[in-house]
Amino acid sequence: MDLKGKCVLTGVKPTGTLHIGNYVGAIRPAIQMGNECMAAGGNFLLFIADYHALNYLKDTPNLKEITRQLACSYLACGLDPEKAVFFRQSDIPEVFEMTTILTNFTPKGFMNKAHAYKAAVDKNIAKGEPNDAGINMGLYNYPILMAADILTYGSDYVPVGKDQVQHVEITADIAGALNAVYGKEVLKIPAAITQEYGAVLPGIDGRKMSKSYGNVIPLFDEEAKIKKAVMSIKTDSQDINTPKNPEEILLYQIARGFCAPELVAEIEEGLKKGGMGYGTIKKMMAEAIAKELAPIHEKYVHYMAHYEDVEDMLKAGAERARKLAKPVLEKVRETVLGE
Repeated sequence: MDLKGKCVLTGVKPTGTLHIGNYVGAIRPAIQMGNECMAAGGNFLLFIADYHALNYLKDTPNLKEITRQLACSYLACGLDPEKAVFFRQSDIPEVFEMTTILTNFTPKGFMNKAHAYKAAVDKNIAKGEPNDAGINMGLYNYPILMAADILTYGSDYVPVGKDQVQHVEITADIAGALNAVYGKEVLKIPAAITQEYGAVLPGIDGRKMSKSYGNVIPLFDEEAKIKKAVMSIKTDSQDINTPKNPEEILLYQIARGFCAPELVAEIEEGLKKGGMGYGTIKKMMAEAIAKELAPIHEKYVHYMAHYEDVEDMLKAGAERARKLAKPVLEKVRETVLGE
């Protein structure tokens, strides 16, 4: 992929305590792609989507705290705020004006087919409730706000998980609808980028790694708790000497998503040949994971203790983001209002 001079943007919702599934599926690949983009002379924007969080979290102190934790998490994982444009969604008024404009060019059918809305309706139907019970317009219009997040900066690429690809496709459809009305390219059409591995990292019980399942390996915790989680990964009762298909072994699936290629290759060979026990693999993985996470945890503790510095980084990032947003919004305003 040619990232020369391109704009790569990704947004993250404040969701609480992070785990290695978040790290593998979102944080690490986003930062890696951002570094590649910036090395090629492009712009990398990463924002905390605090307004998106209002769909499910209306506890102001809690929202403020998990936003704080999320900012420190990305910095601890290697985001460079001097190079990347790192900011809060709520600090960019241009996004909300763009949202209002885009609403007028978005067919209602686009929103009806959005996964989040359809899932909420399906839950209501299953419970025998009216289709739209408990569904607010923030949820229904979620894809429009996301489209504004993407389009306001002239983004070329948006790294997302497979479950978020539809939102980028809807964004492209909205931009295309506006462009079609005026017969020219007013808004750039973005494209989604997904990762081969890591989009959904299995948890220690084999299901998707999720705090709601209680099956996570923590990202910011004591080494003993990380090792305990790894040692709890579900295994089968096959004999130690039986050759195994690594793809069918949960330990290997988790290792492939997180651990270094050399360790993954060693585990793969040990499983294929037989003779390498699950306990041995768990010990190897626990040590490798704890070693990789130790410096990340140390940085996280530092940023949390010096959050005033983080706040300055976010404000500086917002100023840079607004400079990128201004010409895009001015072009849209001139097109739709003649200003």
